[in-house]
Parts: sequence; C-alpha cells; structure tokens
Amino acid sequence: MRQDRLTTGLGAATLLALGVAVALGLSAPLDVNQGSLVRLMFVHVPTAWLSYLAYGGTGLFGLLYLVTRQRRFDRLALASAEIGVLFTVATIVGGMLWAKPTWGVYWVWDARLTTTALSLVVYGGYLLIRTLIDDPDRRARVAAVVGLVGTLYVPINYMAVEWWRGVHQTQTLKLLGKIRFDAAPVYGWVLLVATAAFTLLYLYLLRVRATLAAREEEREERELMGDLAGMEVARG
Repeated sequence: MRQDRLTTGLGAATLLALGVAVALGLSAPLDVNQGSLVRLMFVHVPTAWLSYLAYGGTGLFGLLYLVTRQRRFDRLALASAEIGVLFTVATIVGGMLWAKPTWGVYWVWDARLTTTALSLVVYGGYLLIRTLIDDPDRRARVAAVVGLVGTLYVPINYMAVEWWRGVHQTQTLKLLGKIRFDAAPVYGWVLLVATAAFTLLYLYLLRVRATLAAREEEREERELMGDLAGMEVARG
C-alpha cells in the first residue's frame, strides 16, 4: 500500500508539472524569427533530456547490478532502457517537425541526428540481447555491460554539434566551460519547468515499468518451478 501511494503521488505530481509546463509554453511570447515554432523547443529539448537521463540510468543501474548482484537494479536498467528508446523516438519525431519548416527537409545526416539514430541501434540491441539469453543472471550481466558502454552515447551526442559542425544548432544550454543559455530568458524559465516535469515523468514511468518487470519475473519463476515440479513427478 505504501508503494502504491508513492506511485500515485508521483503520478499526480507529474500530471500537475506537465500541466504547468503546457500552460507556460502556450503563454510564452512568439519568437521574432520562428514565431509559434519556438514552442516545439519546450517539448523537443526536455524529451532529449529525458532520453539522456534514461540512458544514463541504464548504465548506472547496470553498474549497481554488477556490484551488488541485486536483481532489482537489473529491472530498473531494463525499464530505463525502454524509456530511453521511447523518448529517443519522440525526440526524433519532434526534431523532424521542427526541421521541416526551418531547414526545408525532415531529416539530414547531421552529426547530432546521426548519433541519435545510432542510439536506437545500440539500445535496440540492448533490448534484443535480453530476449536472446534465457539465464537471468547471465542476461543481467551481459545487459549491464552493454548498458554501461552505451552511456558513451550521451556525451558524444551532446558534443556532436561542437565536434562536427553541421546544420543543427549548437546547444541551447551550454554546460561545459561557462554555462550559458542561448535564448530569451523567458524561454529559459519555461524550459526549466518543462525539464523538471519530464524528469518527474521519467521517475514515474521508471517506477511503474520496474514494478511490472518484477511481476513478470515472479511469473517466470513460478512457471519454472512448475516445470521443474512436473519433471520430478514424471521421473517419479
């Protein structure tokens, strides 16, 4: 019951934060050059942040599993990877909707876009590997290593616009060196609220998905014990 109340409370806080972010985004002034298109930033940037957070979580939980061998960390790593893939797709779709009216095309093989697409290959492979290994402990170990290596995507993708200049704009929020926000301050506040809301969304989805994974794991163990019991009866 305590865990259910926590999940419910987290879900309610997420809905409230998302509602506030939407209201602020719709009331934000139009950009001089992009007009109402600037509002896509309030979804696109937090979505990209959530994918970074999720992939980072996959690596962190994988590392914790390797250190502790506690299965709950493996379940959290799986949940985080699935969330990361989902929001990477959302990031790509949002970026395409923004790119068409500004660049004239939906997609170019820019460094930022290319590395983003490659992350779907990496984490799609992560999820595929999990389906190919039956032994739970070996599956968790292999997945943890892949998840750790996969986290290299985050800094590479973030810095891609600096290392390989293309059509994609440089970071709106620069975190290395002198921190700088390259947009009007009013947009910064909206982005801050939206990013906080998406962070709550990640935590909520992580908790729900990990709970479902625990139930799936319990069902698999019951089925395995049933099969073993059946084999013992057959031998007897």
